[in-house]
Amino acid sequence: MRRLARGAALAGLVLGVAAAPPAAGAERQSPLGLAPLPLAPRSAPLGLEEAERRLIERNLFVVAAKRGVDAARAQTLVAGSRPPSQVTVGSAFSQLAEPVRGGRGARLYGPSNNALVGLSVLVERGGKRTLRSRLADEQVGVAEAQVLDTLRLQVFQLRQAFLGALLARANLEVAFANRQSLDRTEALLRRQWRDGAVPEGDLLRFQASRLPFEADITAGAQAYAAGVAAVAALLGEDAAAVQPGAGQAGALGLPAQDAAPPARPGLSNAPTTLRTVLSPVAFDLRGRFAVAPELGIARDELAQALSTRADVVAAQRQVAAAAAGTRLAEAGRLRDVTVNGTWARSRLPQDIPDSAQRVDAINQFSVSLSIPIFTGRIVEGNVGTAQAQQGQTEALARAALLAARAEFAAAWATYEQARALLELYTSGATNRAEEAYRSTEQAYLAGGRSLVDVLDAVRVLNATRLQANQARHAYLLSLAALEQVTGVSGIAPRL
Repeated sequence: MRRLARGAALAGLVLGVAAAPPAAGAERQSPLGLAPLPLAPRSAPLGLEEAERRLIERNLFVVAAKRGVDAARAQTLVAGSRPPSQVTVGSAFSQLAEPVRGGRGARLYGPSNNALVGLSVLVERGGKRTLRSRLADEQVGVAEAQVLDTLRLQVFQLRQAFLGALLARANLEVAFANRQSLDRTEALLRRQWRDGAVPEGDLLRFQASRLPFEADITAGAQAYAAGVAAVAALLGEDAAAVQPGAGQAGALGLPAQDAAPPARPGLSNAPTTLRTVLSPVAFDLRGRFAVAPELGIARDELAQALSTRADVVAAQRQVAAAAAGTRLAEAGRLRDVTVNGTWARSRLPQDIPDSAQRVDAINQFSVSLSIPIFTGRIVEGNVGTAQAQQGQTEALARAALLAARAEFAAAWATYEQARALLELYTSGATNRAEEAYRSTEQAYLAGGRSLVDVLDAVRVLNATRLQANQARHAYLLSLAALEQVTGVSGIAPRL
């Protein structure tokens, strides 16, 4: 009878754990990564595609980069304008008349007796305005490429955070399914213990074996909350602005205590599950975590696309801008000319002796040219600086391309290893762990194994499922990384 009771108890354990895998899935109603979690009502579902759309609109780094384009475009107005002319208007505030010897004394006249108006125009030579406009246009191209590069990096960070959160979510789904199965098995063992069919030691061993599974829940919940917070920051959201206490068991509608408390006092009455399940989160991130899309493009094609990656293009445009700057500096060898024109009017004093034709005021018109001199060293210094900066940008452009190729080489190696590891788990590793568990269970029913052996097999099976989740995460992330390092769209998985 005791053997039959032990077999019945283990049968409940077998059925429960077999249903646990988000994995195996006899009880799973939703695909991996889409099962509902006990979250606050304000945690609205958010998919990767919608998150990427929000990132383009709200990411603060992308917004700042776009403002850089606006600033560069505004500079084209400045660069395409002629040097401003200068108008001079003035008046002498005093005039002192000095009579000849023997004449009347000196006299001070008021400022209304004269006026001065002047116009100064700078005439540029060497096509400097055209060269400035060309340089400003090149800077606009650089700013636009920097926006694309910022978007490339921020989208990858979003995908990285999103996939990390999905990994934590998938592990949580495993842990919650394990908890439900273990709850059923513990309840069955409690009944068998109360009936005297199994010793209390078996129940205590089983309860002690549950602690690592509860630790899986806490670790997954913490990782999921961290992943959601990272996604919220990338979307320009406040991750802390959620409902207080949303992770408490009561707020989630979970029971405050066991439905059927044991009749006997003792160590077996101690709680074996957590009361707080999940921390408050801003979103409920969801995605088809079990998908394994094929790459669909050859390695050589990806390598050829590296020259069009946004940061490489930005570096190449920096070279073009530096070359335009060098030509502008060389145009300084042609000196600009400043043309000055003035008109001055001065009324004559009324005590001047009468003449045959009385003169009341004098008007003076003048034109002058100003040409800077001794500018050779300054111009050559500016040309040398521009040429050195052009050489720097050329070296940096070459370095950017080589860095992109190095990143691609590492990303491709990561992709190949992640694909091989995923194939290992999807082609039989999980099935072997399940078969090992079933054989251990059969041996236990036959009396050849202990409950500890069965629980060890359960832990191995659970670890295998978690590692399979890790392999899925690594593969999906490797695809996102390939899109990030090559700049080729459509490689990252659509979840």
